[in-house]
Amino acid sequence: MSTAQLDTVRRYLKALHASDVPALVASFAPDGEVISPFLGSMRASDFFPKLASASSRSVITPIDLFASVEPATNGTRVAAYFRYDWTLKDGKLVTFTCVDVFDFKPGSDRISLMTIVYDTHPLREEVGDKYANA
Repeated sequence: MSTAQLDTVRRYLKALHASDVPALVASFAPDGEVISPFLGSMRASDFFPKLASASSRSVITPIDLFASVEPATNGTRVAAYFRYDWTLKDGKLVTFTCVDVFDFKPGSDRISLMTIVYDTHPLREEVGDKYANA
């Protein structure tokens, strides 16, 4: 595992905090994908503009990073645990903790797959599906 992959995740979190769509997409390999509880599986290049269209502000507070080497592929996996204070386009603030799991192919410092993990039940009850109109 290289520190470059951890640095990529740190840059990703800063770009998410800044709502910097080009920097977010640049963190991913050209065919990089995101698996989201709300949106399912999408290319990163499609996911982040859609997220930006539903958001007016994001405040990311990192809690911890965890890294390992995936035995089957020898790729690296990094999990970022953080608090997300998400302000939607309508001004509603939603706060939750989540884990984003980042998979890197061997030798690459660009994300090949990101899986977002959080409990959607409280969010759906509170705000509904904010992507429906995005």
